[in-house]
Amino acid sequence: MKHTNRSQLMTGLKYLAGALPLSFIGPVVMFSSFKNQEHFWFIPVLIFSLLAMAAAIFLMFKGINTVMKSMFDKD
Repeated sequence: MKHTNRSQLMTGLKYLAGALPLSFIGPVVMFSSFKNQEHFWFIPVLIFSLLAMAAAIFLMFKGINTVMKSMFDKD
């Protein structure tokens, strides 16, 4: 019977743990940037928030993919 690859599972959970703060930081920073549209730093802060949200989506995808591989792949 196939058992879960624990090291690969832990790697996937680390990706998901990295995505968790980014999924909150990105929208909060974006909201803050839209409240201060007349400020000089509007565009750089907006770009940072978009990058944080994109990184959160990427890390979530990679983490879920890695967790699924650790449970269901046959080696």
